[in-house]
Amino acid sequence: MIGDHAGGRAVTVDPLRRVRESLAARDAAGLRRRLRARPPHDDVLDLAGNDYLGLSRDPRVIDAASAAARTWGAGATGSRLVTGTTELHVALDNELSDFVGAPAALTFSSGYLANLGILTVLGGPDVTIVSDAGNHASIIDACRLSGSTVNVVPHRDVDKLEAALAGIDTPHAVVVTDAVFSADGDLAPLLAIHRICRRYQAILVVDEAHSLGVVGIGGVGAVASAGLAGEPDIVRTLTLSKALGAQGGAVAAAPEVVDLLVNTARPFIFDTGLAPSSVGAAREALRILIAEPERVARVRVHAVALAEIVASLGVETTVPDAAVVSAVLGDPRRTLAAAEACLDAGLRVGCFRPPSVAPGRSCLRLTARADLVEADLDRASDVLATVLA
Repeated sequence: MIGDHAGGRAVTVDPLRRVRESLAARDAAGLRRRLRARPPHDDVLDLAGNDYLGLSRDPRVIDAASAAARTWGAGATGSRLVTGTTELHVALDNELSDFVGAPAALTFSSGYLANLGILTVLGGPDVTIVSDAGNHASIIDACRLSGSTVNVVPHRDVDKLEAALAGIDTPHAVVVTDAVFSADGDLAPLLAIHRICRRYQAILVVDEAHSLGVVGIGGVGAVASAGLAGEPDIVRTLTLSKALGAQGGAVAAAPEVVDLLVNTARPFIFDTGLAPSSVGAAREALRILIAEPERVARVRVHAVALAEIVASLGVETTVPDAAVVSAVLGDPRRTLAAAEACLDAGLRVGCFRPPSVAPGRSCLRLTARADLVEADLDRASDVLATVLA
């Protein structure tokens, strides 16, 4: 408390009152979030992380990260336009574009910043951005920062998407969607969306965070799997911290788009480049993915198995199109209690509550991994049966 005087009388000022009131309100609504430190090794089965292919602890990936750090240092030492572009960064840019079938790619220090970079560059007062209601928070924030008119359309509703594009009053339009949605794990109808975008001359931005390494033959992603990799009016954002088990993000697009990003994207220009160790790890993980495509098939088989477990318990779920499986419980308090009970029983699962999901759609999120074994699935089934009963 801070003492002050107003009109000759003592006044007590509490500068953090609003902060405490906000936290109390979140507590009351079951929406309070807390950090939980996990140890390097424990007996908990992790179905909460995004290490879909099981590569984050692969010795080859770790050795590549270590070798890059020994060669280039612990950090990139500056933004990519100053000292932060090493030969490793250029190699990763090229290898990513080759893998997903894009003309060019540009690596950012996170997938979040890749979304901010591309939408703030493509957006502006003369642009309308049409965004799916289920899109990730990084897309939502990028839309807000873009200076564009933003029209949010119902989840995966192509009719409402077309109506929104037909009614815009700006010269340009951008449509943005997750490829695989992070809460429910369902796939965007990309072919239909692209046909509508082409009809209205809109650029399509697709976030492949949860589809790279999981969707399509060899894990090439949803855009390439749909046969749209070579289309010049499609821009993809990629995440290196999920299936590739490393850190960072990228934009894959036409060379002109990448050139514009280098020149005008503030999250690229003013941010320190991705650490060399993360670049080395991502490159090695990509090589392993190419050499061992069977990992992609395994993660999808395991996702289906997890969905079947959830459905057998009478809990709402979706047929997974990638690695993400939801168990919709509705109430945020019940969802938080279930997640904590799972952890106490040795199973770590995600706990998604508003604003990560819509009100009434709080859910446990389970993420499949390629390196799960039958005993892991049995263990998950036993814990979920006990907790959700």
